[in-house]
Amino acid sequence: MSVIITREGPVTIVTIDRPTRRNAVDPDTAAALRDAFAAFADDSDARVAILTGSAGHFCAGFDLKGVGTSRYDPDGPGPMGPTRMLLGKPVIAAVEGHAVAGGLELALWCDLRVAAASAVFGVYCRRWGVPLIDGGTVRLPRIVGQGRALDMILTGRPVEAAEAHHIGLADRVVADGEALSAAITLAKQIAAFPQLCMTSDRMSAYRQWDFDLADALTHEAHAGAAPLLEGAAAGAKRFTEGAGRGGSFAALKRE
Repeated sequence: MSVIITREGPVTIVTIDRPTRRNAVDPDTAAALRDAFAAFADDSDARVAILTGSAGHFCAGFDLKGVGTSRYDPDGPGPMGPTRMLLGKPVIAAVEGHAVAGGLELALWCDLRVAAASAVFGVYCRRWGVPLIDGGTVRLPRIVGQGRALDMILTGRPVEAAEAHHIGLADRVVADGEALSAAITLAKQIAAFPQLCMTSDRMSAYRQWDFDLADALTHEAHAGAAPLLEGAAAGAKRFTEGAGRGGSFAALKRE
């Protein structure tokens, strides 16, 4: 098994487990990752997923030993696994070690990235003439901006965790060895929110790229109708009764 799936309450943890290859993804692992996240998407009890790697490495990219072992279909699924899927629920990357080449693209696919202090990101495939075909040229500019993305894409240079945090590539930086535990804490926090509203807002943030400003605002307004009707009144009542005053999250309960 090159992919291990575990659960902590509402959190699904998907671990790439190919330590001898620094968790590089081969075609079988890519298929297993797609299956894992499809199952997560269909599981009503699973609210947030975490993608990580075993033995101190996130993912070294596509396993170059697997190049040529399967036919690449540009209209098919991403070679790294789930990278052409848009899930209805959030995924957090817990990054220790290297998230490079296709591994960077897997991290970019996730909603948030929690990085260990010694983590390294980079378009290392630049050295071998292997293109970014799992969303790297699309998601990286959207996350860090065009100029910073091109700096990484054109040079292939390593970007350490501190710089990644500075440019918005890493959302949290924690001590080495603590990326997964920090990601689990963050995932449980997200899982405690009213889910209909949160997932609607999340999807609107993704879908707005499909529209111009006016149409994006219209889409947001319509997407918010159901959570406003079904959940906002109950949340407002809890606030008027004293919950959450002063910005506190302490009174939140998983729904």
